Amino acid sequence: MASSGLGGIAEWATGLMETLGAPGAGLAVALENLFPPLPSEVILPLAGFTVSKGELVLWQVLLWTTVGSVVGALALYGLGALLGRERMHALVAKVPLVKTEDVRKTEAWFADHGRKTVFFGRMIPIFRSLISIPAGVERMPLLPFVVFTAMGSFLWNTLLVMGGYLLGEQWSLVETYVGVITYVVIGLVLLAVAVFVWKRLAERRKAPQG
Repeated sequence: MASSGLGGIAEWATGLMETLGAPGAGLAVALENLFPPLPSEVILPLAGFTVSKGELVLWQVLLWTTVGSVVGALALYGLGALLGRERMHALVAKVPLVKTEDVRKTEAWFADHGRKTVFFGRMIPIFRSLISIPAGVERMPLLPFVVFTAMGSFLWNTLLVMGGYLLGEQWSLVETYVGVITYVVIGLVLLAVAVFVWKRLAERRKAPQG
């Protein structure tokens, strides 16, 4: 597996796959879950490209990258469980413009839609890692968490691995397309935050003084 011409994260991921094979791709994905700056849109298409050259086996890559996703998600779930609801409320109480009531509404929403959130969240850049923390805070039952994490991760991983497989030498195009989606997600989040802050400031202005 030649790594010439590849730099940074791609070279690092290539080295893992050269040394460990498909489990190396799984390890890279597990670390990507824990450290979101490590982009799955580089690691997974690169693994697919490696499969297309006959140096890895497709089903093994899909299996190990899904295992890696679940392992990374469980680590963040544990962090959320360790943090707990009381500590979360205490932290939120120190954040300007955010009320504990907001957190309670979010908790109630997560209780009703947690499984769907975990499943679909695995296919949304940025949130695919972070969604494990509120699941841990809310102590979502572990078996459903693992099942829906595995299902959502398998679909996401398959999409990106097959993109790299089909594009071959042009595997990096997957990163470009996913990058566009990421910017859209960031834009929507920033818009939602701006609307939230505007509404909260408006509430403060309307509140009686004294």
